[in-house]
Amino acid sequence: MAIVAYLEGTDPLVLTRLAVKGVGTIPVSNGFDNHGKYVNHLTSQDGVSLVIGYLHKVQPTSVMALTPQDLLFACVTHNIPVLLIAETSDHDEAKELLGAVADHVHLVDPQDLYEAILEIVR
Repeated sequence: MAIVAYLEGTDPLVLTRLAVKGVGTIPVSNGFDNHGKYVNHLTSQDGVSLVIGYLHKVQPTSVMALTPQDLLFACVTHNIPVLLIAETSDHDEAKELLGAVADHVHLVDPQDLYEAILEIVR
């Protein structure tokens, strides 16, 4: 069974639709919201097929000494795909904000999220 780890704020209807299809879902945290297991503590033993969430959940504020690459380090290390939600019109700017980790992240418009998840986990 595929397992999707989701950051806080992810559409619960999408998560429910995944559960109906037999896809497991678990909450993960960006380290600031205490939503679940810290995303940077994921390992291959967790069996996570994909991490999803809104772009702003991996975008530290200017007073933090972190980058999106820091927050998604475990995903890159363990080759866990990351799908971040941002409107299509913002994808170019989002890639710039993601910096070095942009090549490891797939961006998706909110209305296409469910289909994009299924394409990756199936």
